[in-house]
Amino acid sequence: MADLYFLGTGGSVATEIRDNTSLLVDIADQLILIDCPGSVVQKVKKLGFDPRQISTILVTHVHPDHIYGLPSLVHSLMLDEGLIEFYGSEETIFFCQDLLDLFHLRDEKIKTRIRLIPAKPKKTERLSSALEFFSLPVPHDSSSLALHFHFSGIKKDLVFSGDTPVYNPLFRMASSADYLIHDCSAPSRFFEQYPSLYKMHSHSLDLGRLCQEAGVKCLIPCHFFGELNFSLSEIEIEIKKNFSGKLIIPEDFTKITL
Repeated sequence: MADLYFLGTGGSVATEIRDNTSLLVDIADQLILIDCPGSVVQKVKKLGFDPRQISTILVTHVHPDHIYGLPSLVHSLMLDEGLIEFYGSEETIFFCQDLLDLFHLRDEKIKTRIRLIPAKPKKTERLSSALEFFSLPVPHDSSSLALHFHFSGIKKDLVFSGDTPVYNPLFRMASSADYLIHDCSAPSRFFEQYPSLYKMHSHSLDLGRLCQEAGVKCLIPCHFFGELNFSLSEIEIEIKKNFSGKLIIPEDFTKITL
């Protein structure tokens, strides 16, 4: 069994109920963190876990709302012997290495060590006997990767888009998965108002249509913009105009058993 927890479901601007998007996977007594914005230690403890169980961090890209919590997390664990494997694109690896070094968080006195591992696109990386993943570059930032996870023990697949505009290779990849967690930053009317958003993110009307065309089994939209005024019911209505599969709209701290 594997459990997925949403530590945050919002975009770069947090609100009083939604923090920046980040996920925690609990599998076989290991915790795997996907993206690392702020307050990770507090959130992991709030869920009843020990942050020292975090064995792996995967970062989708180097924008601040996805990495700014990394120095704080390592600093919080600095007195505890441990090893965390850190995966990202080559650009992400170099950037985060410099970020950690800025605070001297790879010095010898830091007992929690970070092993930086570039994720090579479409190469399978094994995180444990029960979990592996491969990555796909996506057009949000030059460092951006989508992640495709295979849970071998429960025979489930999950795709996490990270931040991205609609991208057909990603939907082709998701067509064989059991779950797709995808950027759904706002309803379509905001993209019509601010056309530059089409180059960076996805709206709910396009997302529902493309998921239906790809045969996505279960869609989980996230990364909702906190700076725009809309309700999640508007997101749900637009997705369901075209998508007939299972839809889960998560809140912060939502738990999904895969």
